Amino acid sequence: MCLTCGCGHGEAHLEGDGELHTHADGTVHRHAHGHVAGGAHDHGHAHDLAHAHGHVHDDGHGALHFGVGAAGASAPGMTQSRLVQIERDILAKNDDLAQRNRATLAQRGVFALNLVSSPGSGKTSLLVRTIELLAGQLPDLPVAVVEGDQQTTNDADRIRATGAPALQINTGKGCHLDAAMVATAIDRLAPPLDSVLMIENVGNLVCPAGFDLGEAHKVVVLSVTEGEDKPLKYPDMFHAASLMLLNKVDLLPYLRFDVEACLANARRVNPGIQILQVSATTDAGMDGWLDWIAQGAHAARQQRLDQVTLLQRRVADLEATVARLQPP
Repeated sequence: MCLTCGCGHGEAHLEGDGELHTHADGTVHRHAHGHVAGGAHDHGHAHDLAHAHGHVHDDGHGALHFGVGAAGASAPGMTQSRLVQIERDILAKNDDLAQRNRATLAQRGVFALNLVSSPGSGKTSLLVRTIELLAGQLPDLPVAVVEGDQQTTNDADRIRATGAPALQINTGKGCHLDAAMVATAIDRLAPPLDSVLMIENVGNLVCPAGFDLGEAHKVVVLSVTEGEDKPLKYPDMFHAASLMLLNKVDLLPYLRFDVEACLANARRVNPGIQILQVSATTDAGMDGWLDWIAQGAHAARQQRLDQVTLLQRRVADLEATVARLQPP
């Protein structure tokens, strides 16, 4: 059970068309490719059940708060201590897989980003334009994409139209990606050395905040059409993110949106968050975004090369030791 959202139980499978799906019955299959091991999810309750009963607080002003207590969540028939234990078990399993993903990506020098947002933020359009600009300005920096949605391959098709490889993950009733799904996707995509892996998570500002995928950074995309108070309404996501992209700034002349209030709200939740204002339509601010990606990719490549150098030194030291031990 996902204590953050209560989304349905299921595991991931890859079909012959290259799409990764989640079945509600919990089965895991790779059609035409054999069985895929793993438990992508450990969920079991529907969204409405997670909030229908349980620990609740009336703030005295008519508002009911279910996210109180040690677990910060509510589920019918469960104590706060039981909820905390279940959440720890779920996240511990996910975090272990995420660390394996992180190690695999580090060995390849892959700079991985977990793009998160609410639906309609323009995340896919921004990603498409990012790939196009990177191809023109940094042609030696390959980009691969993992696309997360509950259904359809629409976003992956848009990414593939740019020439970048993309793998669609359809989560079914699940409302976020997890580390096991991404591990399978990494194996299938096999991103090249010293590349960028963009993971576009399911549109949701709640659940993806708690699930590490093995990425270097979470990047939260917020559209100016959504309201400047989003960071305060969904603080966990903005607290977990390293960078916020304030998107669709080309629409500001037509909206009542207080940019300074939005930035202040984001920094109130996460004082260390970096913020860039961008538009995939006019390319405003995109140079800063590309520079941020390029710096991260360079650091990932350098880390890989440092590890290679370290291993070479160890091998040389071992060979020298063996040579000294050889009889004259």
